[in-house]
Amino acid sequence: MAEIKEKVDRLEEALIELAKAQRRTEDKLQDFKDWSQRNMEEIRKEIEEFREWAKQNLERIQRSSDEFKEWTKQNIRELNKKWGELSNRLGTIAEDIGAPALPDIVKKYFGCITIHDISVRRTKRKPNDPSKVREFDVIILCDDKVILNQTKATPRSEYAREFAQFVKSGEFFEYFPEYKGKELIPIFSSLNLPVNIVKYLTKRKIYAMAMRGEYMDILNFNEIAERKNQ
Repeated sequence: MAEIKEKVDRLEEALIELAKAQRRTEDKLQDFKDWSQRNMEEIRKEIEEFREWAKQNLERIQRSSDEFKEWTKQNIRELNKKWGELSNRLGTIAEDIGAPALPDIVKKYFGCITIHDISVRRTKRKPNDPSKVREFDVIILCDDKVILNQTKATPRSEYAREFAQFVKSGEFFEYFPEYKGKELIPIFSSLNLPVNIVKYLTKRKIYAMAMRGEYMDILNFNEIAERKNQ
């Protein structure tokens, strides 16, 4: 009997501890519910305040956005205009520096003592094909030579290739048959020429002219002379 009573006492103690644990769990659950409710109220309040702020400021935001879009559009147009003007001006800068330097260059390097004619930005229609018209940056006529110069504000490899192909084709004398029999001296120039373009021109025996210090000069004269002597 004593053993049974001891077991019953232990069971009652366990039930009491279980009831205490249940109350503690319920208390914690209630605390969590209270905390959640308080915070949810705060969150709802913040959301409602944001909605009210957005509602009040939406029109102003939309107006500011439209004004910004219009400002951006106007400034892009102005930027494109300025860029176009700058690009055009760069082209004339290159020619303004290159063309005046050419007479001294051809006298110094090519023995053109007497210059009979200098044409800048000359537009010519091909005599045997009037549908084709081409602009030539600078043409200088000497006794037994004619110098053909192409000037680019922004030197690119494709510009050099196009010029080299035109020179190689012999098409220049189709535009100017009156110059046949004269030696054609091609010069590709810019304010600055990358090394790779100078090397490309040298291989094709086309003179490269660019700024050397404070003046325009032929950059590959000796290299082409060596190639001609080989």
